[in-house]
Amino acid sequence: QVQLVESGGGLVQAGGSLRLSCAASGRTISTSATGWFRQAPGKEREFVTSISASGITTYYADSVKGRFTISRDNAKKTVYLQMNSLKPEDTAVYYCAAATSARATDRGNEYGYWGQGTQVTVSS
Repeated sequence: QVQLVESGGGLVQAGGSLRLSCAASGRTISTSATGWFRQAPGKEREFVTSISASGITTYYADSVKGRFTISRDNAKKTVYLQMNSLKPEDTAVYYCAAATSARATDRGNEYGYWGQGTQVTVSS
């Protein structure tokens, strides 16, 4: 019904920046909160950030506050994650997701649609 495709990942040096994009197709995501999660090998999926359907409210994990910024362009059906001051511990596969409600949330089980992920590697 809806597909999410992440892009923009890659290899970056510590202190550098990357901008991830998540393009949606099929059903519109304009009425859904969206978010970003990440998962490193051998670790559980971790919440990164979320944004309400309207784009007014945002929520960040403590580990990325002040460094990452989530935004959305509902007309383009795209969600973005600007990552600055990257650290080696940010290395992970990053997934975008669309929630089942308009409210921003850090709970993975509130997200019904997931992208395939994009690899972010930060070298020291």
